[in-house]
Amino acid sequence: MTTTLTPWFSRNIEVLGYHDLGGRPAFKLAMQEVNGRWYLYMGHLWHRGWSILDVTDPSAPQYAAFIPGPENSWTIQIQVAEGKMVTALERIAPGWGGIDGQPFTEGFLVWDLADPVKPRQLSHYRTDSTGTHRNFYDGGPLVHAAGGAPGFDKKIYQIVDISDPGQPREVSRFWLPEQEERAAKSGARLSLHGPAHVEGNRAYLPYGDGGAIILDISDVSRPKMVSQLLFHGLCSRQGIHTYLPLPRRRLALINDEAIAENGDENLNLAGIVDIKDEKEPRLISLFPQPLPPVGSGLKNFFAKGGRFGPHNQHHSNHQACLEDRDDVAYLTYFNAGLRVYDIRDPRAPKEIAYFIPPDPKERIGTKPSRLVAQVEDVLVDRRGCIYISEKNQGIHILRLKEIWSYRPA
Repeated sequence: MTTTLTPWFSRNIEVLGYHDLGGRPAFKLAMQEVNGRWYLYMGHLWHRGWSILDVTDPSAPQYAAFIPGPENSWTIQIQVAEGKMVTALERIAPGWGGIDGQPFTEGFLVWDLADPVKPRQLSHYRTDSTGTHRNFYDGGPLVHAAGGAPGFDKKIYQIVDISDPGQPREVSRFWLPEQEERAAKSGARLSLHGPAHVEGNRAYLPYGDGGAIILDISDVSRPKMVSQLLFHGLCSRQGIHTYLPLPRRRLALINDEAIAENGDENLNLAGIVDIKDEKEPRLISLFPQPLPPVGSGLKNFFAKGGRFGPHNQHHSNHQACLEDRDDVAYLTYFNAGLRVYDIRDPRAPKEIAYFIPPDPKERIGTKPSRLVAQVEDVLVDRRGCIYISEKNQGIHILRLKEIWSYRPA
């Protein structure tokens, strides 16, 4: 008999709203606030294109637009800043709904959001390879892309100038020597997942089996390695997925990504890195592993099916509309839902809230093999509204019930 968590379980979180997105589950999330209205922008996992949700009233979100994307191409990643939208295009991985051997569109598109619900395409940057995955854009002239490139294995770091939005051009690139095709025979999964989070003249790269890399980009034409924190044998098949600096505290959040279903991989990693000495970063703590709530009937989440482990963190990306605090971490955990951590003591992070959505009743995509909830991304706005996406459902809008007051240092 299969045990499921239905209808849903939560601690210290209230539900504000929900939208089914017309049966198109969202993946990555971005936001902007325009003239007092709040807009959530979404890439899709099983459908080709992007959606816009007006969440000015989080209890009654309104579907504003769907923008069709190119066929047989992933349109899952999205960034919004300074009235522009950057949407990644990528070859679909095998088993995720694409048609092998058929043409796909790759790179990224730059859009004008002068009308927040009617994006106007400005340009198309191409990698001449597999396309881009999770890119970083916080405004200004540069997109920091995680892209394929001819002659290289998997994704590398590409800095792209969009100061002329109609003519994007690559400024520079960084890669690990083992990624050069003549050397890419080690079997290591060396790939920039992205985003290459940028703080000042430093870029923080989550590089799969290549670990957590800090680059000096004070000269954007010549990125230089500052440090590389490796986790040999400790991570999942994905390797390091997120490297998110908290610059006021000189810390960084780090995690890999659960890949295999039913826990058929290494124990997943999520924790805190001390970057006070950026040349010698140190892992100083791990987040506690989520445990099933009382009444779930589960002894652990591995027994639930689907993926169990960390995926995406909330990134404020220097956007005024998004929550920017470094004493709380929001991390999606696939079948364990959203987990929220108190990180005021970086040596002893503790879980303070969680939300596990109901299991889907209808299969929309090809995964997971057992139809259970799989929470993908999380975004938190300045009002404290929490948005989570899910593989086979719509957008849940949540809020913490209790949280301490906070002032940035």
